[in-house]
Amino acid sequence: MGNMKKFMTLCLVALLALATLAAGCGGGDKKDAKTDPKTEKVLRIGTNADFAPFEFQDVNGKEYQGFDMDLIRAVAKEMGYKAEIQNINFDGLIPALEAGNLDVIISGMTINDERKKKVDFSDPYYKSGLSIIVKKDDKSINKFSDLKGKKVAVQIGTTSAMEVKKIEGAEVKEFNSSADTFLELKAGGVDAVVNDRPVNDYYILKSGVTDVRRLEELLTSEDYGIASSKKKPEMKKQIDAALKKLRDNGEYDKIFKKWFGNA
Repeated sequence: MGNMKKFMTLCLVALLALATLAAGCGGGDKKDAKTDPKTEKVLRIGTNADFAPFEFQDVNGKEYQGFDMDLIRAVAKEMGYKAEIQNINFDGLIPALEAGNLDVIISGMTINDERKKKVDFSDPYYKSGLSIIVKKDDKSINKFSDLKGKKVAVQIGTTSAMEVKKIEGAEVKEFNSSADTFLELKAGGVDAVVNDRPVNDYYILKSGVTDVRRLEELLTSEDYGIASSKKKPEMKKQIDAALKKLRDNGEYDKIFKKWFGNA
């Protein structure tokens, strides 16, 4: 019994030692969390990841990529937050923000009066609108009015198709996808392509084509903004300050160039 008692005592001592060690480790974690409050600051970001090159999921369907995604991660870092991105249907983004389930929205969202009644918008971070691509050696087209009498490729059912049809004398050819419009220009079937500016810029960057040029003029100009809750006006101020710093230090330009080249 003596040996058994001695054995039990040793076991008890060992268990107490392990318990003390575990308690010490646990206390250390809590102390670290208190001394580093940034680990607990999470920026809940809502997006609709179906709008390349602004927001989309990679081939594995895990990582969110795009201009908006890189930008909001940089903004969150500048603000001292960890970015937590949620993929939500576009029409559910503002309701989720209003319900307090999100802190911000970035999703190629146009700043307009109707939305401004519900949310606060940051300073514009991207200017969109319809743009024209022509062959580089074609000097006859330099603005939208020059499309009169020209053959123009557009994607069917888009704002591009609607707006180009308003140009008197323009011969509109409609295609199922933006990719088809570029192929038609390359084949010489049209004189110009009209698409949303980011679609045209992304095509030029990713395809590596050098025999085309995008005209500077934009039609139906739209500004994109980062939305935040009207209940938290300080969030807009923090976002605007972060955007300004990213523009001043060149980080914004790096992100822009990554997704749109030097357009």
